[in-house]
This record gives sequence, C-alpha cells and structure tokens, in this order.
Amino acid sequence: MRHPRIPDAPRSIQKGSTLKTLLDREAVECLSHNITLVHPEFDSCSFLREAMQGIAPLAILERGLHLARTLRKYLPVCYGDAVEMLVRSLTPPLSATSDLGLGGFFYLPHVSFVALYGLDAEGNGGSDPFEASMQAQYEITRRFSAEFSMRPFLIRWPERTLVRLVEWTGDPDPHVRRLCTEGARPRLPWAIRIPAFIEDPRPVVPILEALKDDSELYVRRSVANHIGDIAKDHPELAFEICGRWLKGASADRKWLIRHALRHPAKKGVKAALQLRMAAK
Repeated sequence: MRHPRIPDAPRSIQKGSTLKTLLDREAVECLSHNITLVHPEFDSCSFLREAMQGIAPLAILERGLHLARTLRKYLPVCYGDAVEMLVRSLTPPLSATSDLGLGGFFYLPHVSFVALYGLDAEGNGGSDPFEASMQAQYEITRRFSAEFSMRPFLIRWPERTLVRLVEWTGDPDPHVRRLCTEGARPRLPWAIRIPAFIEDPRPVVPILEALKDDSELYVRRSVANHIGDIAKDHPELAFEICGRWLKGASADRKWLIRHALRHPAKKGVKAALQLRMAAK
C-alpha cells in the first residue's frame, strides 16, 4: 500500500546550505505523490512542471507561497474541497515536541494555502471558510506549525479566532496548545505582525494564563516568548503579569518568568532584573 511521505531533512541547517533547499524538487514530488493518493485525478505532471518553474531563486517562505498558488490551480475550485484534500494527504501527527528537525517545513505550502485562500468566502462557493480553515490549521499544526497562517485570521476575525484558540488551550496535543500562544504573538519572527495586539495585547492574556503551567516545556517556552514580545511594547503589562505569576510559582513557572524577561534584563531595566532575581 502506498503511503504519504515527506523528504528526508537534516536536524538543523547545514553549512553551505539554506532553508530553501527543504522545498526543492524532492519535496514537490512528495507533495504531488501525497495529493494523488487522495485525489487520483490530480494532474501531477503538469503540477510538477509548473511548480518547478521559477522556484530556484526563491527563499523558503517565497517557495511556500509559490507552491500554494500553484496548488490552487490544480486542486478543486471550491476552497473547502481543496483544503480537505490537503488535510487528507498529511502524514501522521508528530509524537515528539523536541528534536523535531527541519522536516516539518515540507508543510509550509499547506500553511501558505490556508493563509492565502482560507478567508475568502467567494472562493468557497459563497460559504464562510472559517471552520474549514480552523480544522485545516488544527491538523497542519500537529505536523509542523500553523503559526504563520493563523495570523491573517487574528487580523481579520480577532474575536472568533481568539475564542477558538482559547478552546484549544485545553487540547491534549501540545502542538495545538503551542499554536494558541505562538500563533498570536504580536511580533512573531518571520511572520506578519498583528498590529491590534501590538497596540493592546490584553485580549490574548487569557491564553497565556491558561498555558503558563503547561506540562510541556515546548508550550511554556512559547508563553515566555510571547511575554517577551509584550515587553517590547508594553513593559509594564509584562512586568505586572510576571509579578502576579510569581505568587506560588513552581520551578517551571519561575524559569518561564526568567526566560520571558531576559531581553529587558540585558538592557538593565530595573523591574525586569528584580523580577528575574525573585524568580530564582
């Protein structure tokens, strides 16, 4: 029986190489193979030919977008049907939260597909695409991370998207829980910023509260980095949150506080230094 597959990938970027090589011919061939397993009518030859045209000079994020745009031409016209096929083509979910390597970047086209087309009702036969997009991101993040694609939804539909993320903070999968905080970071590296959360991060605080004592360091580190983002624009709020979390803090939560405030502490900000000292 044929199974979906992803290309072999290193644990870290190798000297003399770049991330863009993770989305080269082998990855495109795997992508085509996986879709053909669930959609035998997929025109793999034409897709491969068009996908490889002009890909050479593109960086990895640009390759993800290029492949998503090419997929849109060869998958069903209705977005909901198209994204369902992408979800059905996924490999099994990750079972680990550390030493994940770089293989997950194979799913950057899938993330880009949702980000590009998942907010458009017109491309979904006139129906609201929100549920289809949320379900797709839920599944994709269990293999890679949907932190890049979640951001357009938080910008377009902040209230309804935050409601869903709050629900997911109780999910049994740590990759889903991490998405709740990582995807909502106001200044996530490599990703578009979320201006509303830069202006006022308080709507996201309930997510951080729910995950501050998560059982997985993978998730707690994301909470810490999120607080670090808040500290860049609203240091007093970040210090208030960390000060409140110090009460009855476990060793794990104290580590989170120290990690969250490491950058203002390096700049000699007195409040950050005091909080980190108290969290020893």
